[in-house]
Amino acid sequence: MLGKDTVNSTSIARTAVEDGSAWLGIEFGSTRIKAVLIGKDFLPIATGGHEWRATLADGVWTYSLDDVWAGVQAAFADLAANVRDQVGAELRQVKALGVSAMMHGYLAFDGDGGLLVPFRTWQNTMTQEAAAELTQLFQHNIPQRWSIAHLHQAILKGEDHVGEIDYLTTLSGYVHWKLTGERVLGVGDASGMFPIDMSTGTFHEEMLGQYGELIADRGFPWQLRDILPTARSAGEDAGHLTEEGAKLLDPTGTLQSGAAMAPPEGDAGTGMVATNAVARRTGNVSAGTSIFAMVVLEGELKELHEEIDLVTTPAGDLVAMAHCNNGALDLSAWVSLFGEAAKALGAEVDTTTLFETLYRAALNGTPDGGGMLAYNYLAGEHVVGMEEGRPLFVRHPSSDFSLANFMRTHLFSTFGALRVGMDVLADEGVRIDSMFAHGGIFKTEGVAQGFLAAAMDTPVSVGEIAGEGGAWGMALLAAFLDAGEASLGDWLSEEVFADAEVSTMDPDPRDVEGFNQFMERYRRGLSIQRAAIDSF
Repeated sequence: MLGKDTVNSTSIARTAVEDGSAWLGIEFGSTRIKAVLIGKDFLPIATGGHEWRATLADGVWTYSLDDVWAGVQAAFADLAANVRDQVGAELRQVKALGVSAMMHGYLAFDGDGGLLVPFRTWQNTMTQEAAAELTQLFQHNIPQRWSIAHLHQAILKGEDHVGEIDYLTTLSGYVHWKLTGERVLGVGDASGMFPIDMSTGTFHEEMLGQYGELIADRGFPWQLRDILPTARSAGEDAGHLTEEGAKLLDPTGTLQSGAAMAPPEGDAGTGMVATNAVARRTGNVSAGTSIFAMVVLEGELKELHEEIDLVTTPAGDLVAMAHCNNGALDLSAWVSLFGEAAKALGAEVDTTTLFETLYRAALNGTPDGGGMLAYNYLAGEHVVGMEEGRPLFVRHPSSDFSLANFMRTHLFSTFGALRVGMDVLADEGVRIDSMFAHGGIFKTEGVAQGFLAAAMDTPVSVGEIAGEGGAWGMALLAAFLDAGEASLGDWLSEEVFADAEVSTMDPDPRDVEGFNQFMERYRRGLSIQRAAIDSF
């Protein structure tokens, strides 16, 4: 089980590779395809990776299917080479594997398996009309990036290809289909295609019927339920790696077919697994270019909230997702500016020291940040109704303008929009026992972690338990196929993370009160943000 060590011992790893008992996870991220091989102690044996990027073609953010296969073959080849170098064995077989990828988006195929239009990724914001109409129809929030929003927008636009659709899926579902021949999808990723009925763990039949009635006069030769994949929960059979599939991963022919396949999942779900945040009343926060929180709910929300996405864990439990477009980039820009100033003065300060020094300065600020205000909106922020971004820093003449308060204000700002979304859940009576946070902003011990705990008034944990990220989480889901009757949450807590070393900070009452005061200014000051968008 996961403990102090961070790598698998060579002897254990070699045995797992040679007897084919290792588990493999592959994840298609937005900038990197990553493969992670783990052994029976769930530690990484080796990793492999390949960089890739979306392209903008005719106004659509996309990845070509040729790049999908070239990329995963490169990642697998890198993994196999690292296995040889690190444990001295050839990767010929794995016990089970699974594929994860960026959630949602639109991949539509005809009856011959041909791609009808270029892959439309989650990055596209072209479905506003469809998303709004479907949200009202279902009384269930349908974000623009969901597959059903893309499908309906294509219908509203009269796109010719729609009548030819035989199969509609996500990126992880597409790769899994080609590796196994099975049209299935993990319920977590499926919940970003179309709403899930929590009582069945499958697509919501009543809403499928409503949609059928909505488009009945269009005369399409398909019913929506027939072109969607079958939703499967973690631990359920999702097929086996075929000979053709093995050659798609490894054209050299070294990798053998026959491995069990876990239901393919979305990156949000594998992130929850990698941070042990799949049990009810737990959650995780991921902070990077964007920032989002996922909270596993105890039951349905009472009202429709367009600020909150409703998805599921890989086990099928309902999850509320508060997603914000803006994370730590504006904060990093300010740190870089201070670095330029230091360099102009002749000081040589490495990046790590610069961040740590400035972040720690925030600990000496007044609890509310000295009466100042900042917005980190480099892009629009739907949670607060802003379609564009204008990064802002505002202070009153009477504000306590110091480095400590300046840094505290900008760190608070990183969590501001997230707090707006979390307040929606608090008003719904949602309770959270624990949160796990990950991302570069939390590397300076005890700073951003403590401020997030104050923002959420909830204990926040950080540590190394996220391993190799979503690819590692997918490898764990492959291992979970052997877990028998255990629930995913119990299995993760008792088998994988029982000895994991994490650091937990409880919210400091002074910081909680200070963050609340900051948020009062933050909400009032949104009119400043609106004026900046209109005027600048």
